[in-house]
Amino acid sequence: MVTARSVALEALVACEKQGAWSDGYLKKAIRAAGLDARDAALATRLCFGVLQNRMLLDFWLSDLCLTPLEKLEPPVRAVLRLGAYQLQLLSRVPSHAAVSQAVDLARKYARNPRAAGLVNGVLRNLLRQKDRLPSPSDLSTRYSHPQWLVDAFTERLGAEEAEALLAADNGEPPTCAQVNTLKTTPEALSAALAARGVEAGPHPWLPGCLLLRRTGSLEELPEFQTGHFYIQDAAARLSVLAAAPQPGWRVLDACAAPGGKSFAAALAMGDRGEVLSCDIHPHKQQLIQAGARRLGLSCIHTEVLDARMCKDDLLGRFDLVIADVPCSGLGIIRKKPDIRYKDPKPLENLPKIQADILDSAARCVRPGGVLLYATCTLLERENEGVVLGFLDRNKHFTLERFQVPGPFADTGRGMLTCWPHRHGTDGFFFAKLRRTL
Repeated sequence: MVTARSVALEALVACEKQGAWSDGYLKKAIRAAGLDARDAALATRLCFGVLQNRMLLDFWLSDLCLTPLEKLEPPVRAVLRLGAYQLQLLSRVPSHAAVSQAVDLARKYARNPRAAGLVNGVLRNLLRQKDRLPSPSDLSTRYSHPQWLVDAFTERLGAEEAEALLAADNGEPPTCAQVNTLKTTPEALSAALAARGVEAGPHPWLPGCLLLRRTGSLEELPEFQTGHFYIQDAAARLSVLAAAPQPGWRVLDACAAPGGKSFAAALAMGDRGEVLSCDIHPHKQQLIQAGARRLGLSCIHTEVLDARMCKDDLLGRFDLVIADVPCSGLGIIRKKPDIRYKDPKPLENLPKIQADILDSAARCVRPGGVLLYATCTLLERENEGVVLGFLDRNKHFTLERFQVPGPFADTGRGMLTCWPHRHGTDGFFFAKLRRTL
């Protein structure tokens, strides 16, 4: 029988052996298993909880397991981590159930017939020492972030605030819903969702935004299916508010998938004007089109485009060009906890790709128009570094100050970083640039 724990286990093994992304794999596996809302939530919490605490769990398990963890079969290693997470960090699961079900998983998934006995022995030993387990002295192990990432955040923020960010990365963020104000109001949508058992409350500082909990399957909610809301973090919506698109504008979203900023721009424009949503992958064009139809946004059109190569018929056409570029994604570790374990070496070439996209996107901005640069990372070399390099090469653009709602004091620079531990958002950066000639 497929259970929440078996789905979580398969996702963890797929992440380790195949390099799968946990959120995408879980979504497909939960649907294929037919898990109800409660079991789907448990499978997600178990998988994410292990990934968020993997280095800490291994720190404890290594002292209790005679066989080095790296020599165990991946399913056995994942079963031990699942069991240890439930015993140490997930208080709502009874200890006996956590151990017995881990043993059952080992019997089912391990090739070695003695694996179940090993799992049983290690987890029972851990249970006996539950209140005496040591606490790691280093931030890297304590918060399960590789040392290079701890060093980068500490250099930027200092040790104390870096620790607050690491802790926030391991939290459970609510789902952020942007209300389709062409169809409903925040108050009406909140009441409709509450009637279906969804906890919905207003965002503390972003108008037209609700924070949701206990959603179950979002796609099955009638209010989602009829386009009364879409999912987008507050920081991403904030960037579009800073760009301030107006009714009748022409907007190019150069790296648009899955379409959130295109939707936000279209709503800000009252669905009057033109939004050209582009992506390099053809299948993502259909994803954006489906979202626009669901939301009832007729001003959005799509096109396949490599954002590094501006087509001649797009030159100087647009009042606003949005360049939400590919990045390291280190601002969304809360939602994609396995990002932290990816090899940092391939990230070194990202600023060059980002600069190429920004240079190309700039050619599509009309004189007097706006260029919005955005990432979901917290590394300066991908954020301020790319923008300042662009300004050195493009003297007819300048940073422009903006006003946005929320607890932000430094928008006068024309650049803003949103931080999970400060603002409760994704880690997100954006800059507003104005073409002067």
